[in-house]
Amino acid sequence: MSRQQLPAVDRRTVGVAMGLASAACFGTLAIFGKIAEDIGLATTTLLTSRFLVGALLLWLGLAVTGRASLLDRRERRLALALGVLYALFTGFYFWGLLFIPAGLTGLVFYTYPVYVYVLAVWLLDESLSARKLGALALALGGVAIIVGGDPDAVDLVGVGLVLLAALGLAGYVVGSRAALATADSDAFSGTVLVGTASAFLLFGGGSGRLALPSGVDQWLVVLGIGAIGTAIPMFLYIAALDRIQASHASVLGTAEPLVTVVLGVVVLGESPSWLLLVGGALVLAGVLVIQRDTSGSNAGS
Repeated sequence: MSRQQLPAVDRRTVGVAMGLASAACFGTLAIFGKIAEDIGLATTTLLTSRFLVGALLLWLGLAVTGRASLLDRRERRLALALGVLYALFTGFYFWGLLFIPAGLTGLVFYTYPVYVYVLAVWLLDESLSARKLGALALALGGVAIIVGGDPDAVDLVGVGLVLLAALGLAGYVVGSRAALATADSDAFSGTVLVGTASAFLLFGGGSGRLALPSGVDQWLVVLGIGAIGTAIPMFLYIAALDRIQASHASVLGTAEPLVTVVLGVVVLGESPSWLLLVGGALVLAGVLVIQRDTSGSNAGS
């Protein structure tokens, strides 16, 4: 049965699964970032290498599976522009980390589903839904509990930078959802990555901050973040947006900090707490609620 013949409910279920898998992969980014810091891999080199490797792996995968294709000129320009936007909000996020604690950064950044919801209702004519609003409240409440925050170490510059990152991500999600009304999701995700990689390459080269990774450890981190933290989740997220509404996908994305915290416990030896259990339960509750919302069952069909 072709993708076009799949019932809407099946497309939504697949889209939800893709969105959750994407969030799980993106949840590894902070872990890779922490490891990169420990082994002396500079942020500019890490991010540039991340997107170059991610773009290469994604296009290689599409070519091997016979799914590589080119977008038309208008779609290609939009995808490249969204790729530059992706680079900008990624840069804002890591810049903000220099001013405020990681926990507060996560709390501010994961307000982005609220902006996605507002933009989707305004620009994409998505419907208002009490269930969707409830899911947002549950998921964001869970994120707030998980990531915590230090009220005595608030820097308005850092908060502003991370808010810009969150708004940038919201614009990226809504723009991608709109573009996928006509664009092929595989080619679109690959072209977005090319735009992001090009932006970081130009910035890194122009600023003189770019260097080749050195040693096995640094190359393993680059390959890991390029594949697990970039190519795979970006492909899954764009494919999810082709099947579910942007506001649905943004709520599913709140599972990302839960994955990050769990990996921090397992990989980095961080201590779990009852806040993790309570916050994780709220995030999962929000995901389950949004999955049962039928107001967007025809999304992407």
